Amino acid sequence: MEPLYQKYSTAEFDESGKMTGFTLHYPENFNFAYDVVDVIAAQEPEKKAVVWCDDNGNEGVLTFGDISRLSAQTANYLVKQGVRKGDRVMLMLKRHFEYWYMITALHKIGAVAIPASHMLTTGDIVYRANAADIRTVVCADDDALCSKVLDASKQAPALTNLFTVRRGHDGFRLLDALITEEPETFTRVDTRVGEAILLYFTSGTTGYPKAVVHNHVYPLAHIVTGVYWHCVQNDGLHLTVADTGWAKSSWGKIYGQWLGGSAIMAYDYDRFDASKMMDMLQKYNVTTFCAPPTLYRLMAKTGLRKEAFASVKHVATAGEALQEEIIRLFYECTGLEIMEGFGQSETTLIIGNFDGDKPKRGSMGKASPLYQVRLVDADGKDVPLGETGEIVIDATQRVPEGLCLGYENNDEATARCWKDGIFHTGDTAYCDAEGYYYYVGRIDDVIKSSGYRIGPFEVESTLIQHPAVLECAVTGVPDAERGNLIKATIVLRPDVAPTDALREELQEFVKERTAAYKRPRIIEFVEELPKTISGKIRYNVIRERDAKK
Repeated sequence: MEPLYQKYSTAEFDESGKMTGFTLHYPENFNFAYDVVDVIAAQEPEKKAVVWCDDNGNEGVLTFGDISRLSAQTANYLVKQGVRKGDRVMLMLKRHFEYWYMITALHKIGAVAIPASHMLTTGDIVYRANAADIRTVVCADDDALCSKVLDASKQAPALTNLFTVRRGHDGFRLLDALITEEPETFTRVDTRVGEAILLYFTSGTTGYPKAVVHNHVYPLAHIVTGVYWHCVQNDGLHLTVADTGWAKSSWGKIYGQWLGGSAIMAYDYDRFDASKMMDMLQKYNVTTFCAPPTLYRLMAKTGLRKEAFASVKHVATAGEALQEEIIRLFYECTGLEIMEGFGQSETTLIIGNFDGDKPKRGSMGKASPLYQVRLVDADGKDVPLGETGEIVIDATQRVPEGLCLGYENNDEATARCWKDGIFHTGDTAYCDAEGYYYYVGRIDDVIKSSGYRIGPFEVESTLIQHPAVLECAVTGVPDAERGNLIKATIVLRPDVAPTDALREELQEFVKERTAAYKRPRIIEFVEELPKTISGKIRYNVIRERDAKK
């Protein structure tokens, strides 16, 4: 069968193959579970949906027929347990294959799925349960996780429906065992595209995490992500390296990929190992691949293997800006250009290097035709080409599909990001004459030193070129004379020892390759950088640590 994205979207291209327009069309009762998963299952039940493996030698395949059947059984059982349309259900399933039919079941019921990381603390779980009125949680087979959820249920009285998969735990019911006797079909629940389907809590790098709600049309907005940025292939196999508990999972592990006809590769590991990741890519013949910049840096610095990417046709990255040096090293080894993109938990892909465009290394790409993107100054006025401004989405004429309307029960945060029909991302960039955007940093991360405005990324991009540097983060340290001093927090390669001589060498390395005022006057060597669950560097944690010193 033809991939279903063609049914729900129309893309326009110029004579050179560049996408110039994109439109979605869908009925008011569109529901991804019924109108995509069940439709594929009815027409091609043996089509692969999920190929999975783990580091213990276990592996398997779930077809669309399997996903349709198991999701119906799960939905039937959960309804018997009182789960209804609009109810919030937290899924803490790591990279377990059960995630795919569990979330499909929630879509069928019309419940709101809340994917969450197994790394959350008990307090994190309590906060989310109370903030989103969560009564039901489905946990991965993990003793520590189940213990945290059980402790949280004692502090959040509404949290009473506790389930696990694969293995039972005290205080939990084994969900995958309980669904086996349920009917394999489920009566369609009437849902509307404007109703909630997903709720993601942001990483909470400052203040409490905010609850971002997406509706039933959100999966269709990811056609741009999966088909035109990831470039998934019909009957191909796509791997996005992401825990199912964060928004990148929705970007790369289900919606746009299944709409594009591709199966999902689910590599279920607990700790990233570059060599094992490349073994898996080679063994299963992955065709398209997306990973956070952190993992590309680790693979490039610890040793890429060309043969591991022999079947891979397209690679992408998002989450942070990726240094051009890493892109160059990856290309020299594999012949593949890493196609960068930009977006947030609140959106789908806003900017990307799309199929048909000639990529520019170091650029996030061009604006998605789904969004009207602008760069503005502090007064909301458009900045000239080449000058840095905040990335905003102009929704004054039409609110685009894929864009959240704000934060649930948080009017203050919503007011900060939504102003007069303009959605403010809080990220800054500049744009060249060809329409390519270049990331600068978060508004709060830009450093003012001796009258200069310095984006951390440009200093990091220089430092990462030094063979001793594995990872780095650049921040400002308050200084009475200069306003701020540039500080580099650096993780060295395992075979490199931190010395004062190396510190001076790195300072000169930056000074020789950029303006002298960008040289880091402070360099701290650390074993690891603080990061969010999704792998982004937590600059605020570094700044807070420095403030306490």
